[in-house]
Amino acid sequence: MTKKPVILSTDPGIDDVAAMTISLFDKEIDLRMIVATWGNVELKYTLQNALGLETFLHTRVPVVRGANQPLVRPAISAASVHGKTGIAGYEFKNFDQSLLKPGLAATLMHEEIQTSPEKITLMGIGPLTDYALLFKQYPEDLAKIEKIVIMGGNIGHGNHSPFAEYNIAGDPEAAQVVFQSGIPIQVAPLEIGNQAHVTSEQLDRVKACGEVGQMLYSMFANIHETDGSNQIKIYDPTAVGILVRPDLYTFKPAHVEIELAGKFTAGASAMDFLSEQPNAEIATKVKTAEFADWFIEAIKIANEGRK
Repeated sequence: MTKKPVILSTDPGIDDVAAMTISLFDKEIDLRMIVATWGNVELKYTLQNALGLETFLHTRVPVVRGANQPLVRPAISAASVHGKTGIAGYEFKNFDQSLLKPGLAATLMHEEIQTSPEKITLMGIGPLTDYALLFKQYPEDLAKIEKIVIMGGNIGHGNHSPFAEYNIAGDPEAAQVVFQSGIPIQVAPLEIGNQAHVTSEQLDRVKACGEVGQMLYSMFANIHETDGSNQIKIYDPTAVGILVRPDLYTFKPAHVEIELAGKFTAGASAMDFLSEQPNAEIATKVKTAEFADWFIEAIKIANEGRK
């Protein structure tokens, strides 16, 4: 099997940690680089969490220091959901600093894209600041990118504001650059994360997946869902699912524009499913039970693959 070469931009974040864990051990993914960006919490914590996770998992994928703020706007925070450090309920004890690759994220991604014999897939599960900087600084890279898979945006109401989802609202200008890039884009919007939940019983199955499962259980058990739901919504791993298990999803083409100026709608993802000029494929449904089974099995595989 030929693995898909992937660069991951992430702002860990509890669900980001789950997505990273799955990506690091999935047999179809060749994870070339992890770009830790600002997002759920400050960059110092997201970078620390990426290094801590890899040290815990005994993996050696290079970690790159990404953007520490949005392109234009003040940074927002999701510490109320994820905890001050981004991973409430758990604390990594060791951080292998040798995993941290020095240099600017855009330049390091550019070098990886240009030297790769295969086209690279970009996966974005946080604000898209670093990808926007890459596209603006190195437009020649666009032709060597296979596609972009994004967890972000919303079809209906948002989770940051009535009309905006958190990852896109964090840096709407960056998101607009990405959606206007001309690269094929697949999107797992907020609604897919809402559908792809796990129950308390399924969370117990996660806990049974060895030390890796116990680590993730400790984090997920401490998520404070803003809607008060007892179901744990699985957002960022849905992007990994799109890449390796697209059969679990229903997609519809749409033209996506990001609202930049609206007083009440800034950061909203305007998804026009009637457009004759689509620029993205939007996941509109996920097979919830099958997704949960895949998610739990992927964690089991990660635990078995951890040396």
